[in-house]
Amino acid sequence: MAVYDFTAKLGNGVEQSLGEYRGKALLIVNVASKCGFTPQYKGLQELYEQHQAQGFEILAFPCDQFGHQEPGTDAEIASFCDTRFGVTFPVFAKIEVNGTKAHPLYAWLKSQKGGLLGDGIKWNFTKFLLNREGVVTGRYAPTTKPAGLARDVEALL
Repeated sequence: MAVYDFTAKLGNGVEQSLGEYRGKALLIVNVASKCGFTPQYKGLQELYEQHQAQGFEILAFPCDQFGHQEPGTDAEIASFCDTRFGVTFPVFAKIEVNGTKAHPLYAWLKSQKGGLLGDGIKWNFTKFLLNREGVVTGRYAPTTKPAGLARDVEALL
C-alpha cells in the first residue's frame, strides 16, 4: 500500500485519486476553521506558493474530531479557506482521522509514522511530510508552524 493507492473526496464532492500527486513532495494536514492553530493556514499558503512550482503539494483534510472545531459543511469550509486565507491548495471533504471511521489514508499515515504519544492524531494541524516517492519522512506536531517545515520541504525538492 502506498499513498498513491488512496482516493479522497475533494470539498466539491469529486473523488480524487492521490495517484495524481505521484512524483511530488506532499504535506498532508488535518485542519479546522475554529482552532487556535487556524492561522497556520496563512503559513501553509505561503509555503505552498514558495514551493509549488518545484513539485510541492499541500493536501488539507478538515476534521471535526477535536473540540468540535470544524463544524461547517464542506462548502462553508472551502469558502472560509478562500476568503479568509486565500488558500489555493486542495481542501478535501471533512473526514475523521482517528477511531473506527478514520479515513483509510490517515490509518495508513499513522502506521507509517507514529507520534510521540502513540499513533493517534492528538489535535488539529498535525502534519505529515512525504517525499517524491510517497514515503512519509516526517510527522510534525500541531505546534510546528509551516515556516518551520521549510528546510525539510526544500530538502525533498
